[in-house]
Amino acid sequence: MITIRRADSLGLAHSDTLTLRCHFAFADYQEPQDDEHEGRLTAINLGTIPSQGCYQLGPEANVDIITWLRSGSLRTHVEDFPAESIHSGGLHLLSTGAGVHAMAWQAGADGASFIQFWLLADTEGGEPTQEAREAFPKLEDGGFRIVASGFPEDDPEEMEVIDDGAPVTLRALSRVLHADIPAGEGAAYQTMPGRDLYVLVVRGGITICDMPLSEGDGAMLTQTERVVVMATQDAVVILTDIAS
Repeated sequence: MITIRRADSLGLAHSDTLTLRCHFAFADYQEPQDDEHEGRLTAINLGTIPSQGCYQLGPEANVDIITWLRSGSLRTHVEDFPAESIHSGGLHLLSTGAGVHAMAWQAGADGASFIQFWLLADTEGGEPTQEAREAFPKLEDGGFRIVASGFPEDDPEEMEVIDDGAPVTLRALSRVLHADIPAGEGAAYQTMPGRDLYVLVVRGGITICDMPLSEGDGAMLTQTERVVVMATQDAVVILTDIAS
């Protein structure tokens, strides 16, 4: 089954002076259908922060918060962790574990546009962790690259500095993948039974099952093991693979 969420139907949630465009219920936005989220994926939020502006949250526990930067720059401020600088195409993971009381993302001089994914952890508690990555290298075939994963087989080798595009580590048995697909080409992804896939169009246009999607649109494919995304124009797509 496929369910399409169009960009012009997204909800609005407010945090201080920031307005988020939400694919699921979040903060002060509640969906009319009372569908708060999809399985372990509790939020997909699109936000824009003005120059030197700040997006603040807290407290949060037992959730993985992935922030992918569309443009501009961000500097993170998370209690008990060093600040991280994130640039266009980069990614920040905050795994809140037993609890983080205060967290913030501050935009640089050019502001920042970001997409944030919230995934429930499979186990509660544990020490909070954070990871950051620079922009991931493009795959030559335009296929999906894993940028975040809780699957053991995707776990990067332990090293002091990770510079090979290895994914950040989630506490949920989930994946987040990124694809930069040239117009007229496609990208395929295969997973295991009992999974739901959420496809978000970051830029450009695509088709899934002959259904067209444009920038900001999302598509939920329930109980799906394989998806093929075709680009009708140069497209950037983020795919989330979660347990049903």
